Amino acid sequence: MKRLYLLFLYLLIVFSISAQIETRKEIHIPDIPGYKTLKCDFHMHTVFSDGSVWPDIRVIEAWREGLDAIAITDHIEYLPHRHDMNIDFNRPHEIAEPEARQLDITLIKGSEITRKMPPGHINAIFLTDASLLKQDDWKDAVREAKKQGAFIFWNHPGWKGHQKDGVPRWYEEHSWLLENDMLNGIEVVNYFDYYPLVHDWAIEKNITMMSNSDIHYPTGMAFEFHKGERRAITLVFAPDKSQQEIKKALFAGRTAVMFRNNLYGKEEFLEPIFQNSIEILNKNITVARGDKLVLQIRNNSDLDYILDAPEKDAPYSFGKEVTLYAGRVSIINVKFSPEVDEKLKEVNLEYNVKNLFIDPETNINTTIKFPVIISK
Repeated sequence: MKRLYLLFLYLLIVFSISAQIETRKEIHIPDIPGYKTLKCDFHMHTVFSDGSVWPDIRVIEAWREGLDAIAITDHIEYLPHRHDMNIDFNRPHEIAEPEARQLDITLIKGSEITRKMPPGHINAIFLTDASLLKQDDWKDAVREAKKQGAFIFWNHPGWKGHQKDGVPRWYEEHSWLLENDMLNGIEVVNYFDYYPLVHDWAIEKNITMMSNSDIHYPTGMAFEFHKGERRAITLVFAPDKSQQEIKKALFAGRTAVMFRNNLYGKEEFLEPIFQNSIEILNKNITVARGDKLVLQIRNNSDLDYILDAPEKDAPYSFGKEVTLYAGRVSIINVKFSPEVDEKLKEVNLEYNVKNLFIDPETNINTTIKFPVIISK
């Protein structure tokens, strides 16, 4: 009997682990008008450079964590496993591709040009032949990437391996890259680091904002998923998740940065994400003068939206500090003045969204609107 019990326990554990492996946790960030909101990670490593997993594992992790597209970007110059395996710079993509087709993950060929600062580490994605990036002169490597039509971006500008104080610095080499159309993007977030100064650079110099994991270990060892942690990702706004459309979107700057419970990006993208996340559940709202309305709002996204209302005169008062919790229904109490005009047809609750940033110090302003009838 004891053996049967132990066998049952063993099988239960095995099937439980198997179910977890074969389960995908979707990331709920809504689409915006005209575009799908794609969840992407364009910077990661495998055993073909200094990572510790086989390439197809990166695809499986991406599928499990709700991503749409990834790029494996093993180093060109830094190859600590070269004595243990035959390094072919195109091989990681070839190994991962069948799994990507099976799981419908868009897999983009990439590599990391790995040089001292300046210019530092540079990713090139949408490559045709990664092996041609092996050049003595870093400028020749970047020229080759551009020749292949790659999207080129600067990795972790504030990495302490290059900047001991963690402060990003812009060098003449980066100006040369920008002037020669060989600096198309920049990592505003890398792994667990957000660089406000780099965010400013992206806006000032019109460079596409990126946010990537730069993962080396298995993601289960790097992120505490049971606590709600997730990798940093780039949101790409494109008509579909084909390589062609993702590439167009990146060159056009149609991205936002998703890091922890924050979004960083252009207002034209963040505002519709917020508006398409929320749903007012009250129907046919009728109130009398002096009444209180309990407004119920469902947040269908994976972000807690932290709202703060600026002081403003209105014929109604409402909660000034409100959090719309992810996947839950929250309440905003709206109190109507005894003198409210019966001609009022729409209520506008104006808020700053404290975790949606259009620059390092500025949040988006939004309005929660709903129709109302003032009873006589």
